[in-house]
Amino acid sequence: MMTQTVSLISPDPTYPRLVGDIGGTNARFAMIPAAGAAMTAIQTLACADYPGPAEAITAYLKAARLPSPRWCAFGIANPVSGDLVRMTNHHWQFSISALRDALGLDVLRVVNDFTALAMAIPALGPADLRQVGGGAIRAGAAIGLIGPGTGLGISGLIPCQNDYTPLAGEGGHITLAARNREEAALIDWVGNRHGHVSAERLISGQGLENLYLAHAALAGHSVEPLSAARISEQALRSTDALCLRALNSLCAFLGTVTANLALILGAQGGMYIGGGIIPKLGPFFDRSPFRARFEDKGRFQGYLGQIPTFVIQARHPALIGAARALARQAQGGDA
Repeated sequence: MMTQTVSLISPDPTYPRLVGDIGGTNARFAMIPAAGAAMTAIQTLACADYPGPAEAITAYLKAARLPSPRWCAFGIANPVSGDLVRMTNHHWQFSISALRDALGLDVLRVVNDFTALAMAIPALGPADLRQVGGGAIRAGAAIGLIGPGTGLGISGLIPCQNDYTPLAGEGGHITLAARNREEAALIDWVGNRHGHVSAERLISGQGLENLYLAHAALAGHSVEPLSAARISEQALRSTDALCLRALNSLCAFLGTVTANLALILGAQGGMYIGGGIIPKLGPFFDRSPFRARFEDKGRFQGYLGQIPTFVIQARHPALIGAARALARQAQGGDA
């Protein structure tokens, strides 16, 4: 009698995997149930509703009736250096190791949110991107990433063998420079109230609010503060001249800083724009001063004219980056 041998293949012990994207305003989570499976149960939670990430993650798992994850990675809008994380634009602070233990995880990977977003770029397809202006990608070249939201995120990808190494920095806090007298006056007005005028101070949600007040003051108008969302709404509808000027100024400043980053990195693989503001502007951004300012670099106008700029339109791209960080760790690499 022939005995049949049955081969039992153990499931991958790193699943299910939890991925997240934690910003200064919202936290997004998703679950990857098994190897090769798509992300499921994508949900967005308001950070202000929870005292910390442990409570937010626990609430997410409970509400979606999900199993406890084995591995987890999330990007967070903050420098990540060592075990203690203190968010720049929110009150959360936590120990990575303590959070791992509290959630019963085997592995917890925490990276800067724009490092996670940068890692997603190689996985994005044409439908996930909208090109603004000319230029073409040069294969195998460095890639740059920038994006205004609650703050200003900056990252990049450096070619390394058959993949890329992501950069983790705090470029949003570089000193912002003016390109004309109006911009100098705007920076001076904001500087008198906040001291150091970083790029984030004018290229972000809070930056748009600052630009609105600065334009009003320089024009001799007395106005009440408006939220960034309200300023954007009125600018897109062309119902308020000051809102329109503020949003165009943000796009122009963004063009300057994006070009600076492209020159620093030699980003002939393209410059990518994410964050919570620009992807929502649609055709307005294409008509804005952004691309003209991006190329306005004197002798290097031709160099920058060949670098394409893309708006990231994918849904939840930072979650894709967090998933890739876990995949690389499982393969023995670093995020």
